[in-house]
Amino acid sequence: MAEDGVVTLREVLAAGLSRKDVRRAVESGRWRRLGRAVYRIRAMGGAGPAAVRRASIRAAVLSLGAGAVAVFDTAAELHGIAGLRQGVTIHVSVPGAVAKVRVDDRVQVHQLSLPDDAVSSVRGIAATTPLRTAADLICRLDRFAAISVLDSSLNRGLLVPADLEAIPALIRGRRGAVAARRYVAEADGRAQSPLETRVRLRCTDGRVPPDDLQHPIRDTDGYLLAVADLAWPAARVAVEADGREPHGSPDAIYQDRWRQNRMANAGWTILRFTWADTLRSDYIPETVRSALRQSSRPSRSWG
Repeated sequence: MAEDGVVTLREVLAAGLSRKDVRRAVESGRWRRLGRAVYRIRAMGGAGPAAVRRASIRAAVLSLGAGAVAVFDTAAELHGIAGLRQGVTIHVSVPGAVAKVRVDDRVQVHQLSLPDDAVSSVRGIAATTPLRTAADLICRLDRFAAISVLDSSLNRGLLVPADLEAIPALIRGRRGAVAARRYVAEADGRAQSPLETRVRLRCTDGRVPPDDLQHPIRDTDGYLLAVADLAWPAARVAVEADGREPHGSPDAIYQDRWRQNRMANAGWTILRFTWADTLRSDYIPETVRSALRQSSRPSRSWG
């Protein structure tokens, strides 16, 4: 009981408390009512944002009764699937008529047909499975976000490549299904972040698709210098996707510079791109194409 400090009225009554006890706890401020027959019984002042958010999701699902399930962006958030812009809205599906459900402004209620094998539990919160979550989302998202969701699901081991074969059947007949099937074909679980996915797609769209992802770069002695996010090994051109978190600290910047110097001495051209660079369709492929053309090493034609 009291996962994330959240309990239902049914749980506390089963534990021996009375409705009067619950009312007194709320009136005294010791407990806080979060939803219909759902209470927070533990202060979360020292909890991090992720724990507070999870408690809010748990409360929303519990307050909507038996059969309520976290779906769409909220299910992806619970599973740790990257690629979506986090908002405050909590998406929950209920088995009854949506019009009869009253919730606060943060909760958006849906009515989805969910078979038992489409529902899982994440730390005790009912949520659609990673496969169902990915299938639901890619019909609702633009190409870059949809493929980022698929890449993240694969990279984190929530899906395996064979799972992708089941998605066309899951989305058949839905709005957006035609485009979503193309997104499935472009998924690659080697991408370790949505930024890497976006850089790869810009290269692919610009007719300079990478020859390899997560490519090991070694010096002449065989020492591993780095693992390049994207690479054209024959031309010794590599791309690094510079996300703010992993590359933003002073220590990370120092390590990046040290590593880049070592890679340059080994004969590699290193290109670095940020999220802002992916917002332009031409910049990344043109920069990569120029580096490939300047390489004196034989390689295939890059247009």
